[in-house]
Amino acid sequence: MSGRWWGRAVAVAALIVTTSACGSLDERRDDVTAEVTGFEQALGAEQFARVCAALAPETLEELEQSARSSCEKAIGEEDLTEAGAVRRVDVYGDQARVVLDQDTLFLSHFPIGWKVTAAGCTPREGRPYQCELKGG
Repeated sequence: MSGRWWGRAVAVAALIVTTSACGSLDERRDDVTAEVTGFEQALGAEQFARVCAALAPETLEELEQSARSSCEKAIGEEDLTEAGAVRRVDVYGDQARVVLDQDTLFLSHFPIGWKVTAAGCTPREGRPYQCELKGG
């Protein structure tokens, strides 16, 4: 085998592994939906440790810094309530937006799975969403 052929074979194999590791769009939507459902259930049950575990690292850090307290205490003081059923899930690569009956959440994919980057979000005409909870 020539070095050129071998290099191409390795590149193609790496692309296949990378693409298959990401999962299909339906699988990613299902994963996002499961994460949001767990987040909402934990929020409704006031299981704040579970809510905090679902947050992206920067979102968790921003919450604790702005509240000057632990996530579990701070999340209980946020104006977040159960947002109802999932109405729409949009996945774009490693980013997702989930529209619920009463809220919109944003998520990012990390090596350990999908994490909530923003919650308590409302759309604003011609401007970015306004979110109660978000990363820095």
